[in-house]
This record gives sequence, C-alpha cells and structure tokens, in this order.
Amino acid sequence: MLLRPEQREKLDPTNDQDFYAFPRFVTHVDEGFIDQLTSLYRERLQPQTRILDLMSSWVSHLPDDIEFSHIEGHGMNQQELDKNPRLDHYFVQDLNDNPKLPLNNADFDAVLIAVSVQYLQYPEAIFTEIHRILKPGGIVIISFSNRMFYQKAITIWRDGTDLSRIQLIKGYFQAVSGFNKPEVISNTSPLPSFLQILGIMGADPFYALISSKQ
Repeated sequence: MLLRPEQREKLDPTNDQDFYAFPRFVTHVDEGFIDQLTSLYRERLQPQTRILDLMSSWVSHLPDDIEFSHIEGHGMNQQELDKNPRLDHYFVQDLNDNPKLPLNNADFDAVLIAVSVQYLQYPEAIFTEIHRILKPGGIVIISFSNRMFYQKAITIWRDGTDLSRIQLIKGYFQAVSGFNKPEVISNTSPLPSFLQILGIMGADPFYALISSKQ
C-alpha cells in the first residue's frame, strides 16, 4: 500500500455522507482555474466518447461545444448531481466506504476527477478501479488547486505542499500496474511573493496530471 494508516486520516472523522448531505451550489475554484480546466478538456477529450466524471457535483466544467456519447456522473449529493446538465446518468456513492465502482470493465474513454482527489482515503483502490473501467488507451485527468475542505482532506494532502501533492498523485498512478507515466501541467500565480505575504491573493494555481491506460 502506498499510504500508511495515519496518512489517510481526516481531522473530521464523522460520516462523509452527513457532511455532504446538504447541497453546495458553489464553485470551489476561481474562474481562471475553471477556464483552464475547460480548455484542457477541450484539447484532450474526443467527441462521441464515454466520460466518467468521478467525484462530481452540479457542474462538470466540460466544454459546451463538444458532444459526448455518454457522461456518467458520480458524487455524494443527489441534489447537486440532479442539477448538472451534462450528466446522462449518475450514481451516489461514498468511495471511502466502498471503492468498488458499479461500472463495467473497459467501458469508458476518459475518467475525470476535478478538485476532489484530496478526499480519497484509499486512492490505491480507486485508481485500480479507474484502470479497470477504462478502455485501453483511455485517459485520466486529475486536476486540483490549493483549496480544500480542510477537515475532510487526508493528512498527507493537508500537510503537504503543491509540489508534494503532484508527487503524491504520480504515486497513485504508479501504484497501479498499467498506467503510463503521467504528464504534469502546472500554472501558478505570477503574483510576487511579498504581495502574497501581505495577504493579497493571486489567481488559484492550476495543476493537472494526465495519464492513460496502456
């Protein structure tokens, strides 16, 4: 296993289903991040393919000008998923309680996880499942910034840096036999550090790791 038990712990150990019981119709990153993510999806996702939007919510940030054959959604709040206009179907499941995805082998062309990977307590199991349900050559796009629900992020993520989090996700891919070496995209704020010290915040940093099934 990649992570030790203490690295999987959360500050708030209560049931995740209770935490996500009420819908949050907000975006958790700024418009610049969202624009970069949508552009990345436009570049890397092919029309008329099957997409799994894992750990999704009321918006998927997929480009409006691309039509996909099927978009399957997953999340923790049914009301949020109900509001997502891009989803053709969805299921609600706590992946920390049950990492087994109710999906067929080699059935999807792409799997997306946007700003949510930090909450997975058993990422090795989830990435194994992602590999299982991907078609050969199918891609995975994991995106994140420096925001999180602090009390629900796992310890190793919470205590890490942006660079260590990139390395951590690389480790998630490497823990599963059959993924290609991930490509890393990193766009950070050009705001001078002394302004950040003064509390003036720049744009949300944008990070994405992209891999494919061999």
